[in-house]
Amino acid sequence: MKKRAIKIIIALILFVLAFAISFSHLWINNVLFLLSYIFVGLDILKKAWRNFLRGKMLDENFLMSVATLGAFGVGEFSEAVAVMLFYQVGELFQSYAVDKSRKSIANLMDIRPDYANVLREEIEEKVSPNEVKIGEIIIVKPGEKLPLDGIVVEGKSCLDTKALTGESVPREVFEGEDVLSGCVNLNGLLKIKVTKEFGESTVSKILNLVENASSRKSKSENFITKFARVYTPIVVVIAVVLAIFPPLLIPNATFSDWIYRALSFLVVSCPCALVISIPLSFFGGIGGASKMGILVKGSNYLEALSKAEIVVFDKTGTLTEGIFEVQEVKAIGIAKEELLKIVAHAESYSNHPIAKSVQRAYNNEIDKNLIVKTEEVSGCGIVAQIKNQLVLVGNEKMMCEKQIDFIVCDSVGTILYVAIDGKYVGYVLIADKIKKDAQKAIKKLRQNHIKKTVMLTGDKKQVGESVAAKLGIDAVYTELLPDGKVEKVEELMRQKSEKGKLIFAGDGINDAPVLALADIGIAMGGLGADSAIEAADVVLMTDEPSGIASAIKLAKKNMRIVKENIVFAILVKVLVLVLSALGMSTMWEAVFADVGVAIIAILNALRILKVKSIN
Repeated sequence: MKKRAIKIIIALILFVLAFAISFSHLWINNVLFLLSYIFVGLDILKKAWRNFLRGKMLDENFLMSVATLGAFGVGEFSEAVAVMLFYQVGELFQSYAVDKSRKSIANLMDIRPDYANVLREEIEEKVSPNEVKIGEIIIVKPGEKLPLDGIVVEGKSCLDTKALTGESVPREVFEGEDVLSGCVNLNGLLKIKVTKEFGESTVSKILNLVENASSRKSKSENFITKFARVYTPIVVVIAVVLAIFPPLLIPNATFSDWIYRALSFLVVSCPCALVISIPLSFFGGIGGASKMGILVKGSNYLEALSKAEIVVFDKTGTLTEGIFEVQEVKAIGIAKEELLKIVAHAESYSNHPIAKSVQRAYNNEIDKNLIVKTEEVSGCGIVAQIKNQLVLVGNEKMMCEKQIDFIVCDSVGTILYVAIDGKYVGYVLIADKIKKDAQKAIKKLRQNHIKKTVMLTGDKKQVGESVAAKLGIDAVYTELLPDGKVEKVEELMRQKSEKGKLIFAGDGINDAPVLALADIGIAMGGLGADSAIEAADVVLMTDEPSGIASAIKLAKKNMRIVKENIVFAILVKVLVLVLSALGMSTMWEAVFADVGVAIIAILNALRILKVKSIN
């Protein structure tokens, strides 16, 4: 790009000298024009000749070469140079735009690890990530990227997950936690047991997804490609007819005049603005999305997103955190802290997610000496002796069976009723927490003219309906198995319009069939769920549902830019083509209709790259 810019500057200086100064001998001006042309036109002439030898002659290089050499032939030196000069300026703008798009996508490539420190026979070896096997221990030092997915077996640290999730707050990790490749270790030394080979790791899957993102073309791009193949030969034939027949049929018509008109016609007819700006608009859209942490697998999905009418959500892990947390502690005749301590000790030997959530809420060390014995009562809860107290922690069934006089809680979630020595002392409410921006996501979807929002869940009716009501979702279907979700999506697909699209957003293995079935499948926070990434068309690198609304809004903006470029380019070209054929425009107008329109279209396409976030 730098080399091209230098050539253009030199050619422009020579062109201005020849155009602005009338030298004593005309041949000096013509030599300057010729030198200027060589600087900007030689590469185009070479490409046109090479393509001609390969049988691919009807492209923009051929049109530019014929038009400019013809202009030299009829003595229009300045116009010949101007056409080539401005064409190269247009190409420079295109290169800049493509580079800018590539950089926004290439930022993701920074997650590619260069090496892995693997521990073999107590000796640390620096090897390629491809050489590390499942089960081996790798060492990640402060400042290094995690080269492979695994489980922390020793150490604790903070990880910068920005490249993967866009999340600016570092994530703390401890022994026993899963970690993903592509994150940066900020401080502590970590020993990680590898759980996936590099080819199956999160970073590898994301890189593969990004690298192939531009391979799937949208309908608009396919239309432009087909249009150019048919359109170019037709205009070349018209230009030849225009150059030969009018001078033979019209009295006093000269060949030089009609050849000039035909050459202007050729310059105008070059479909650069369409062929360059439309794919660039989509490429820019994919680049703009990647800056927002949204990976779109192809421009066809970007186009489909702009036509979304129905958005269907999975509940757990998509609209909710998928992590059980203590939402409320209600104590009667006892301090809340004491009640939580008793329940945490009673549940201390359990690995159930409910027990783990209580232990997290207690956030203190469990004194095992206080626990005399614990007994799990299947389907009811736990009976524990803590010091000299008999503690019951369980559901309504346990309270009824033990004849405890208790107050029923109507809140949605899992309720652990607690009794000490036969006396009811309160309850602990545990529920899956709704994501912070879930409500905002539904609101933004409505602002984007989504006709219907739906939630599908395998959870109980009471829980599902409660979440849907809080978020303002239009319809909810509960207690569904994976095949039930497929049936519901098939039913919803029949409710959309002919051109409308249905989005399904999910995060887990069970969602893969529905992600594949929907018009657009969006993997929510699915960086760890391989099947979700494979099946989805769009992957959100954060687990924020508002990213769906952002993706739709960006896609709609992208399609507006595409349509603006198509309409503007075609209208201007048709107008100037007619004027050229009638002899009412010069090659200067032709230059604007070709290169000028292309530059304006490219600048318009570049607008999508300015997007940092769409709220």
